Amino acid sequence: MTTITASDIAEMPIQERIQLVEDIWDSIAELPESVEIPQWHKDELDQRLAAYHANPREGSPWKDVKERILG
Repeated sequence: MTTITASDIAEMPIQERIQLVEDIWDSIAELPESVEIPQWHKDELDQRLAAYHANPREGSPWKDVKERILG
């Protein structure tokens, strides 16, 4: 196994560093079940879902939001 230090990475051209990050991310994405979701993320999602159920007409569909942002 090759060891890469932070200094080695800092010396790499930007495009190579981007590729390294993509490769690392892809290796993580291959095993999504091994990535632990913090409890506070789950709590936030539960709160948002409860807020949606309490008032489903509040907010905007993603399509409309995207149009406002890009338009």
